[in-house]
Amino acid sequence: MANNRIHSAEIFDGAEQAPSRAMLRATGFTSEDFTKPLVGIASTWSMVTPCNMHIDELAKRASEGADEAGGKSQVFNTITVSDGISMGTKGMRYSLVSREVIADSIETVAGAAGFDGIVAIGGCDKNMPGCAMALARLNRPSVFVYGGTILSGAKRRDIVSVFEAVGSHSAGKLSDEELLEVESTAIPGPGSCGGMYTANTMASAIEAFGLSLPNSSAQNAVSDNKLGDARRAGEAVVELIERGIKPSDILCLEAFENAITVATALEGSTNLVLHLLAIAHCAGVPLSLEDFDRVGKRTPVLADMRPAGRYSMPELVEIGGIQPLMKMLLEAGLLDGKCLTVTGRTLAENLASVEPYPEGQTIVRPLHDPIKPDGHLVILRGNLAPEGAVAKITGHEGLSFQGTAKVFESEESAMQAILAGEVVEGHVVVIRHEGPRGGPGMREMLSPTSAISGRGLDGKVALITDGRFSGGSHGFLIGHISPEASRGGNLALVEDGDEITIDAEARTLELKVPAAVLAARRAAWRAPEARETRGVLAKYATSVESASLGAVTDL
Repeated sequence: MANNRIHSAEIFDGAEQAPSRAMLRATGFTSEDFTKPLVGIASTWSMVTPCNMHIDELAKRASEGADEAGGKSQVFNTITVSDGISMGTKGMRYSLVSREVIADSIETVAGAAGFDGIVAIGGCDKNMPGCAMALARLNRPSVFVYGGTILSGAKRRDIVSVFEAVGSHSAGKLSDEELLEVESTAIPGPGSCGGMYTANTMASAIEAFGLSLPNSSAQNAVSDNKLGDARRAGEAVVELIERGIKPSDILCLEAFENAITVATALEGSTNLVLHLLAIAHCAGVPLSLEDFDRVGKRTPVLADMRPAGRYSMPELVEIGGIQPLMKMLLEAGLLDGKCLTVTGRTLAENLASVEPYPEGQTIVRPLHDPIKPDGHLVILRGNLAPEGAVAKITGHEGLSFQGTAKVFESEESAMQAILAGEVVEGHVVVIRHEGPRGGPGMREMLSPTSAISGRGLDGKVALITDGRFSGGSHGFLIGHISPEASRGGNLALVEDGDEITIDAEARTLELKVPAAVLAARRAAWRAPEARETRGVLAKYATSVESASLGAVTDL
């Protein structure tokens, strides 16, 4: 096993490294430990959100698994922030930024400590892709562990129920007491938000491209299965070290296509696009928006999952998680079974013994009876989005929309207008200067989309933005518009009353204003002053790339 201590040998071996060993002896290392492969356990434990409040226990189990398999583990922490808590506030500007901070911090610790392998444990929207980005960059034997889904609250509620209750409350449909009752019963304990929102989407995608163990994405946060998953990950990473299997052996273009296929069948979050582009960039895989469109056109939506559907992740867990779905897709020729995974086996080998879903279940439909025959994540282009935009078209809201622009310069101003009843049927709500640079931070628009839903305007208005959407959002929504307004994209030139057309079948997003009028508006346009001039948000704004490239910061 000594030959597999590629990185730790530099830290541990030789007389000149006596100071390093002395420091580590104080943390509990023995002489024997210096002969074992060093395994870093990257924990995103934090008490700032229920998504991650249990991950310290999962990190302990992963550490035990690595030690029992012959490695020497070291647990370290990185940050997390909560989208659900910061949503609708200026604090949400830090959300996407945290993805970069998490990736950078894991890479930094692993690089400095000399880890031979890594287990990363994530349980919220941004720390999951942040973990995967770091593992791809480091390219050392690695396993990702999902922290697991939260259980449903009273009356099958979840966090989106609370956001939508706010809209109902503003419309006079819900009393103060009823709002408090929803608030008090929607979140029963640890785990990630329970629909096919961003956390469960990303967990499923990471399992599909082979960086986590089978079933890791579909386990309740508080369960023996999840504890066992963490322990097995610690064992698995030691085997990966012994065999020399690295993320670069797993993360090929076909693996990313598998992830897009599975997330599409599950009707996953639009954030999948942003995060897979970023992970692929870190892995050196040439993934583009065109790949999402190409794979989506051949992939049906099969799972009737929230927010557009009826079921929550714990209910999908009960019938077997995503493994039976993946086998169904593999047998239909929609997945590449030759892709290697962290089990050391191919995807097809992992799925060989998987049993089908139980008879009579209604959560995942058969291929011959899909919810939608092609994908719900649609890449739009046109004069409003020449570099691309991402739409979530589930079929519930229709395939086209034509309306008049109602323009807002921030999420807050849009939210105030929606709650005040100023947004009405036929409006295309335009929220701009919320992109990666302009925000800065590309906030999610869950508050305004939930308010629209709560006020009974689903399907009657559309919302377009250079920001993005929570996985919990639903309706006629177009995000990630690129170039963003602050970079001079045509979104910056839209005025109240302009006609906007959205066509999901033609894949177009068009501002119906004469070219001469647009040219005059552009001549008069001036870039807005930066909202932040110091600190992490300012640094992010000066380095972040377009959402069409994954909003990465290291091009």
